[in-house]
Amino acid sequence: MQGLVQKALGGHIRSIARIITMVESESPYTEEIMKLIYPHTGNAHIIGITGSPGAGKSTLTDKLIDNFKQQGKNVGVIAVDPSSPFTGGAILADRIRMQRHSVDPNVYIRSMGTRGSLGGLAKSTYEAAMILDACGKDVIFIETVGVGQSEIDIVKIADSVCLILVPGMGDDIQIMKAGIMEIADVFVVNKADRDGFERVVAEVRIMLDLVKHGNWTPPVLTTVAEKAKGLPELTQSLMDHGKFLSESREGLDKKLKRITIEVEEILQREIARFTERTWKENCTPELLDSLLAKKTDPYTVAGKILEMVFVNN
Repeated sequence: MQGLVQKALGGHIRSIARIITMVESESPYTEEIMKLIYPHTGNAHIIGITGSPGAGKSTLTDKLIDNFKQQGKNVGVIAVDPSSPFTGGAILADRIRMQRHSVDPNVYIRSMGTRGSLGGLAKSTYEAAMILDACGKDVIFIETVGVGQSEIDIVKIADSVCLILVPGMGDDIQIMKAGIMEIADVFVVNKADRDGFERVVAEVRIMLDLVKHGNWTPPVLTTVAEKAKGLPELTQSLMDHGKFLSESREGLDKKLKRITIEVEEILQREIARFTERTWKENCTPELLDSLLAKKTDPYTVAGKILEMVFVNN
């Protein structure tokens, strides 16, 4: 396994793809892979692209790849797509939109299926981003699936979050109410050639006045992604935010919070596995009959299971 990881760290595309697949499929080697790549992480600027379905996230990401390549950056993309109801794999719509970059050695695009995960991300999105970071990508875009109001998990992973809004879709106010306003570092009103884009811009600016921010004031930009209009300004804003994070206490606090979240999630996963296994081992017909007859209750049973987990492990 160490040899495979070393090849990936050296930029070997097939090795990168293979270890991401192993992590995504929850291979027994996942923990070993992540331990090996972790010392090489922390160099990439991770940018989350989020917003409602139809906002133009894929087209915008496609154009941003061009702009960051012009800045000499090695780019990685994780496009989170809805899962196939038959195979559980990603439907690949986002990757198809970016296929012109597929033969570029300085661009690596990976589609991941949500597989039932909420919050707009796949379960292994963070690990995949860390792998691309360790393997030499300077900028990593994470395009969320586009689930609307519940799409806030990206803030746990991304350094910079770019929220895409579109005039005339009727969901801009709902997004603001849902709390997504607080997670965005850059606001983009895409498809600004449509009527009503000025109203959306004004509404976002009004809402920003009501939300507390630190030393970074999120800009509100307009773009027409299909025509690459406004993309240089967006690219510069994202680069400016990356620089701000690298030079500020807020950036350090964000890294520390991300590390804390990652450790907590690993602990939760491990405890859940122990608990599930212990429950299955102790779920006897007699116990189920006792629950059915109300001779005991689920809280008492759960307490005993947790006691077994912590005492025996």
